[in-house]
Amino acid sequence: MSIRFDAISFQGRVAIVTGAGGGLGREYALELARRGAKVVVNDLGVSRDGTGQSDAALRVVAEIEAMGGEAIANGGNVADYDQMAEMVAKTVDRWGGVHVLINNAGVLRDKTFAKMDPADFEFVVRVHLIGSAFATKACWDTMRAQNYGRVLMTASSTGLFGNFGQANYGAAKMGLVGLAKTLAIEGAKNDIRVNTIAPTAGTRMTEDLFPEAAFKAFAPERVAPGALYLVSQDAPTGAIVGAGAGVFQSSYVTLTAGVALAGDDLSVEGVAAAWDRIADRTGEIVPGTGAEQAMLIGKTLQG
Repeated sequence: MSIRFDAISFQGRVAIVTGAGGGLGREYALELARRGAKVVVNDLGVSRDGTGQSDAALRVVAEIEAMGGEAIANGGNVADYDQMAEMVAKTVDRWGGVHVLINNAGVLRDKTFAKMDPADFEFVVRVHLIGSAFATKACWDTMRAQNYGRVLMTASSTGLFGNFGQANYGAAKMGLVGLAKTLAIEGAKNDIRVNTIAPTAGTRMTEDLFPEAAFKAFAPERVAPGALYLVSQDAPTGAIVGAGAGVFQSSYVTLTAGVALAGDDLSVEGVAAAWDRIADRTGEIVPGTGAEQAMLIGKTLQG
């Protein structure tokens, strides 16, 4: 496991990767180990709809050990907070801390909203959004005490931009963007940096969605460099990064300058008449916090 002298290293770091039994999570775990991290390979071992089980995490641990790294398997369910707390406690007991958390675990239960069972909506949101919150919360006090932490949320283009037949998935994934943005603010004083990746990759989650050639082009190892940068020591915070096939993109939630309406114009008809100006993206900004929306409203009123 030789590492270049100038390479980004995770030597001395302890990392937890959820959903690491295959696909993206496996690649993240392997690359973290190659760069010196001790890795907790968390995977419930279920199929992509959240059913069944396997020993996938143990196989990844074996791969890491075969290359000379250190890893342990964990079969905890991210949607069960007590299991996440137990995972973190065992990790801290064994290795003294948790420096990196990559929230990667997820499931799919795709259907149009008209045909979707409410239980399938709730389950997908629980695994992706609540599960990521639980895993992060379980690590949070340890990271604060260390004055160091790197957390990565896994969003999706579906959450950012929508996709037919994935209302549950999209709702969960956009929720993760809001969670990451808030935690980036709250964690700053303790050097906890929180970012979001929106990957496009050929994995068991997407194997029937890609043609064979595209499936290979979108291999997980072509996403992993972006993910690992976002949990490295010099990572940014509050970033949203799209990644796929070796292409990396920044995504932003923006706000237009807006239009102040008053008098007779402050009406439904007034909003309709001003819509083109309201939606005009000239001079739009990327707020650093939610409070900046109110600040911009005040500025618009004064203008």
